Amino acid sequence: MRALNSFDSPINSEEIIPSLKFLNLTYSDILEHFPEGVFMVNTRWQIGYFNRMAEEITGFRKEEVMGKFCWDVFQADQCQRDCPMRITMSTGQILVDRELEITIKGGAKKIIMVNTSQLKKGENVVLGGVETFHHLTCPELEAEKLESKPFADIVGVSPQMQEIIQDLPVIAASGSNVLIQGESGTGKELVARALHLYSPQHKGPFVAVNCSAIPENLLESELFGHERGAFTGAISSKQGRFELAKGGTLFLDEIGELKPELQVKLLRVLEVKAFMRVGGTRKIPLEARIVAATNLDLKEAMRGGRFRDDLYYRLFTVPINLPPLREKREDIPILVKYFLEKLNRKFNKRVRGVDPKVMKVLCRHAWPGNVRELQHVLEYCFVFAKGPVITERHLPRLESAWVGRELELPQTDKSVTPLQELEKKTILMALEMTQGSKQEAARVLKISRSKLWRKMRMYQISDKNFNK
Repeated sequence: MRALNSFDSPINSEEIIPSLKFLNLTYSDILEHFPEGVFMVNTRWQIGYFNRMAEEITGFRKEEVMGKFCWDVFQADQCQRDCPMRITMSTGQILVDRELEITIKGGAKKIIMVNTSQLKKGENVVLGGVETFHHLTCPELEAEKLESKPFADIVGVSPQMQEIIQDLPVIAASGSNVLIQGESGTGKELVARALHLYSPQHKGPFVAVNCSAIPENLLESELFGHERGAFTGAISSKQGRFELAKGGTLFLDEIGELKPELQVKLLRVLEVKAFMRVGGTRKIPLEARIVAATNLDLKEAMRGGRFRDDLYYRLFTVPINLPPLREKREDIPILVKYFLEKLNRKFNKRVRGVDPKVMKVLCRHAWPGNVRELQHVLEYCFVFAKGPVITERHLPRLESAWVGRELELPQTDKSVTPLQELEKKTILMALEMTQGSKQEAARVLKISRSKLWRKMRMYQISDKNFNK
């Protein structure tokens, strides 16, 4: 291996030579078949070795670069500042996953990820440095390979999403009631807004109501409005969401959380196309399109007597079922591309993509929080990303282990810890474990979602501390 005469391998030759002989290989054979580019320099920064993959990535032949200064070959901005090889050569520090933008043969730019280390003879004599690198390409993110046509910010190349995107304009124009079903974070409100935007009512208001976020004793008033004196504290008349949505779309999110008495009243409104304010006697015509959504299995709720059959079929005029992200993994790359573009505008950055290792992690993750969780993960990465590529060190800890498991109660000294303090800690742990999803936290705690809300208010647990 003539190109390496001026370098000593950091690996103990006495240990590796028998293996090389057994395999009938040389040091050069190993480096030539290495899956990353490898080059080595002496202490004068002259290139003394350049493997086959380095040729493939840069476009330069080995004969063209041997003996040249490395900065003349790679022409990276960091060659004059923050050069990883220079840092390694001067400090002895091994650097891993450093981003560089180099100029390849012909003048085009490429982003590479590099690792650097010193080459030494013994413990103290530095002979040069070695750098391995790979091209940060992610075929999944190449625009020409992603033929998704967004519909009102809804993107996806999976068959499920393509079918929904194709059907949305027809559903939007129909004016029929729509029931959107899907897990938390799948984009139900986004679909509802798209239906409104492309509907005949698009010039009217879009009014959204989260049926589980409003206290039970106030929900009827919020929906239908109230007259002055209808109840203690009603010092004036107030329009409800049904009135505010006049001429537009009323989006009833988490419809499955409605109590039976309100289900009856909503059914009546849908049947007669009119409603009355709480404490009122005048019928007000319903002049809004109803779009409902839920993350519950309403058929299971009907079988359990928690949701009315007749209301279900009133809402079920046109169903839209949004698949969870784990069932449409082919959409992850295009969603990453879409969110990167949005986040670049938000943070005024120029992040071009993600490392293939990161994409592999994203594509394998279970995504219990679905698309919303993916968006939050990428925004987290943007906060810490300084260069043009998101790498593994930018990723937060991704946890899916809570799905389907029971809550492990915190270990506390019950002789000194009050029961309420233990309950508060348990709720906080459940919310933390489920990344703020009240629906999943309630399931883990084996209580209703409304009861969880009451406990959160009682213990002054702020929803702002969590993602959902």
